[in-house]
Amino acid sequence: MVEEENYVTVIFQTKRDPTYVTPKDTETIYDEVNTEDRKLDASLVITENKELAPPCSRLALVVTGLVIICLILVSVIIGLNFRFNTVMSEQQREMANITAQNLQLMTQKTSSERQTEELTRQRDQLNWTIGVIMEYQEFSVEKHCPQKVCKPCLDGWVLFQSSCYFFSQHQYSVYWRSWDQSRDQCKMYQAALVVIESQEEQEFISNHTKDYHADDKHGYWIGLRAESPKDTWTWVDGSNLTVTYWKMQQDVNKRYCALSLPKAPPLANWGKESCDMRNCWICERRALIKAD
Repeated sequence: MVEEENYVTVIFQTKRDPTYVTPKDTETIYDEVNTEDRKLDASLVITENKELAPPCSRLALVVTGLVIICLILVSVIIGLNFRFNTVMSEQQREMANITAQNLQLMTQKTSSERQTEELTRQRDQLNWTIGVIMEYQEFSVEKHCPQKVCKPCLDGWVLFQSSCYFFSQHQYSVYWRSWDQSRDQCKMYQAALVVIESQEEQEFISNHTKDYHADDKHGYWIGLRAESPKDTWTWVDGSNLTVTYWKMQQDVNKRYCALSLPKAPPLANWGKESCDMRNCWICERRALIKAD
């Protein structure tokens, strides 16, 4: 809307000629009136600007509020992060403690298992020893446990695994015995003629037999025999023959008994002779202390 300007000519009368008005004075008055109008317009503009100021203030308030909210969110995030780190540190400490406790329990478990194994071994050895002692009609503590320390085997016997072996090594025939007599000699020691159950035992026996006669027929009686040529070879404990180490030779038409020949190869040194033949012998019995 365009404002209209009104021009008013004001004539002030003086003592001069009242009908005369100088153009200069007229122009001056116009300028003054026009200037006042411009001041009034400026005042109106300032007033309008003041009325338009509130939107800027609201924007500032919104910005300030957003800044405050951001600061609050940042504070909350920092607090949550600190709390999270604290909780994580506590959980890590708890996990470390649990891991340490687990390792300790595993160590204790391993130690308990070793102790259990040791106790089981000692129990088995004790039961074994009690069983051996029960086999004796008269158990001599002085012979088996001199100075209160028990030995697996008596003096003159040889320990192999969990058995004791006695090798009768006499060079004079007066001390030799038949198979039956040799078996009786072993019974006197609460033992029996040896029963060979493995190659390791066969090699052990072969390494401990000595040649005591000029011929190759004499040897050491073992606990194997057959009542007749047609009978099955059996051990003195009643078990069947499973492994054999026979030497090639001719059979005799008498009762068969087996012996170990020291002059033959270790894994082929079993001979078949008459049970009445006189030879040395090998006894076997369980050791007083079981081998580990």
